[in-house]
Amino acid sequence: MECRKFEITLVSALDLKNVRRLGKMKVYARVSIGSGNPEAEKRTQTDRHGETNPAWNFTMKYTISESMIQHYNTMLVIKLYCKRKLGDRYIGEMHTPMKELFEFAKPLGGSCILSFPVQKGCVNSQGVIRLSCRFGEKVILDELLLAESLAADSEVHGPREVILICGN
Repeated sequence: MECRKFEITLVSALDLKNVRRLGKMKVYARVSIGSGNPEAEKRTQTDRHGETNPAWNFTMKYTISESMIQHYNTMLVIKLYCKRKLGDRYIGEMHTPMKELFEFAKPLGGSCILSFPVQKGCVNSQGVIRLSCRFGEKVILDELLLAESLAADSEVHGPREVILICGN
């Protein structure tokens, strides 16, 4: 199986819409790649100080199949939420094809820093989200060897931040 390492760092968001009537905005993000598999979704820590301008500098690591960057159907989705005691409130999201991210990063050595508008429904909401991403070199992994390696590594080092996502 042909795979790549993929790292994404959620840097910050600027000018988000204030969805609280009382109290401070405490914003976190949920990141997913592909079909929204809950096991592959990751969450940033909650920024408790920036309110409508949160900063996370939170890095997530994935191992993705090569096919995920060859077609436009695999999406990177980042959803922003305001943490509240009576249930978290949705702020907005951004989504972009993994193929577009890769094509933008490839001539820059596989890394890039980008800003995207935050959307809510069909229209642009208020705000922008900043992220950086890095694609590693293509490698061929034997599925059995990969499973054994991940199992052995977790016994020695505990659970890892790397998630393998296989897509068509």
